[in-house]
Amino acid sequence: MKEIRRCEKCYIYTFKETCPNCNNKTNRVIPSKFSPEDKWGEYRRKMKKEVLYKLGWL
Repeated sequence: MKEIRRCEKCYIYTFKETCPNCNNKTNRVIPSKFSPEDKWGEYRRKMKKEVLYKLGWL
């Protein structure tokens, strides 16, 4: 199975070891683990809501 990678320079997602745009090295993108007992979820949602209010999207 292939893993998704991201360019360090131009932030393009790809499956290749090097970026197709700038030939720079790419890094593996590892998502954070999911936990039903997310102890920081409440704070993350509050912060996201504040940011959306500041941008005028809510």
